[in-house]
Amino acid sequence: MTHPILNVQSVDFVRQGRVILDSVSLTVNRGEHWALIGANGAGKSTLLSMCGALVHPTRGTVEVLGHRLGRVDLRELRGLIGHVDPRHQVRSPLTVREVVLTGVTGTNDLMLRWQPSDAQLERADALIELLGMSERADAAWPTLSQGERGRALIARALQPDPHLLLLDEPSTGLDIAAREHLLDRIDELRRQHPDLASVLVTHHLEELPASTTHAMLLRDGVVVAQGEADVVLTSELVSETLNYPIAIARDEGRWTARTHRTTPG
Repeated sequence: MTHPILNVQSVDFVRQGRVILDSVSLTVNRGEHWALIGANGAGKSTLLSMCGALVHPTRGTVEVLGHRLGRVDLRELRGLIGHVDPRHQVRSPLTVREVVLTGVTGTNDLMLRWQPSDAQLERADALIELLGMSERADAAWPTLSQGERGRALIARALQPDPHLLLLDEPSTGLDIAAREHLLDRIDELRRQHPDLASVLVTHHLEELPASTTHAMLLRDGVVVAQGEADVVLTSELVSETLNYPIAIARDEGRWTARTHRTTPG
């Protein structure tokens, strides 16, 4: 029997007496691409950190790739998870290729006396090409735009060939063109890796790739709705989640959101 990629059951997360997640459950299967949607402070990034084996629940269970948190070597488990954080720090003027190669070691910098294998170099270049960065492979990190950095970090997360990809607001700080380029690349990545599962956090529906299959709506740490994206991402449910009247539309696979205005009777 195939295990779910991710199995979160009845999870609570409490810090300093504040309930951040309240009885949250989530199951992600191979090839599914989930979006976590909610206002700031809804608990999205906390849940994503739990999925990435970075924090443990106060109550409940989290199983990642069939391994339960608290009963597994976290260092080994994290090597099977690609975590993309736009706030990732690169302190040295590494090239794009070198940043991608740090995904092998899970470090912010190249390790002393470590040399990548030919296979690792080949994979890094293939991922750089997939993310549309071949012409910038030798460019130094400080010279990259925010969009280029985002794509490089996705390639870095994929370098160790993970089974689960976690994206924490990957479009943060991007202009419209850079955002669209990034989302196109995420769609292409998902097409080329059909077994990969992913979870993406955002509070802007316009930032969802067309390849999104499922969604969870969170409000104040409580699940409002979850399931197939077209069933969950409706005007009624999103308005309830955000406590504001929002009209949702989908065109050519992409979502838009605007204020729902009613005509006075």
